[in-house]
Amino acid sequence: MDKSYNSIIEVLIFSSDEPISENEIIRAIKGIDGEDIEITPDNISETVDLLNKSYEENGRSFRIKKIANGFVFVTTEIFAKYVGYLSSEKSKRRLSQAALETLAIIAYKQPVTKPELEQIRGVNSDYILTSLLEKNLITIIGRAESIGRPLLYGTTTEFLKYFGLYNLSDLPKPREIEEIMKDEDFIEQKNKIMMNFVEESIEKELNDENNNTTE
Repeated sequence: MDKSYNSIIEVLIFSSDEPISENEIIRAIKGIDGEDIEITPDNISETVDLLNKSYEENGRSFRIKKIANGFVFVTTEIFAKYVGYLSSEKSKRRLSQAALETLAIIAYKQPVTKPELEQIRGVNSDYILTSLLEKNLITIIGRAESIGRPLLYGTTTEFLKYFGLYNLSDLPKPREIEEIMKDEDFIEQKNKIMMNFVEESIEKELNDENNNTTE
């Protein structure tokens, strides 16, 4: 493959709003330069490896990563906490502790039914399931063969993108989760999130009280 395509592959990944697959990149290149262009998915992966090596050698703050069956630009771990601190979009989409617990069970146990989920959590999960469905983080993937044929839930491509995973095999193992929970940066970020949550709750309560007084 001609080296001039390295920059083309780079800009296609950079300009894509969603993770872009090898086949989509190839289709774009052949759509412009002709179907006889010799380029394969392996060529795309090799180019991505070369680009990442170049970024690393030049101390760049980003890399290309495979997420949700495609390529996307991401910040490196050392800079991610700064971007995360200023990310208002992430803040808007923040998940509650209950939602995270429910999502974790679905991710690791899928396909899973609502009764199975509630047996594990010990509480009703109607609201949380509805919320996760609305956020497109989970989806209904069928019905169980058990009595009543309850719905089966599983995670979506949006779930992979939300947590920066290429596929479900990238989910951290229980031992890795324990290590993450003990990490100082994780604890610091968790405390900040909890403080923001408390402040938002207080602000909401005050606004509700003011609205009730006005009425």
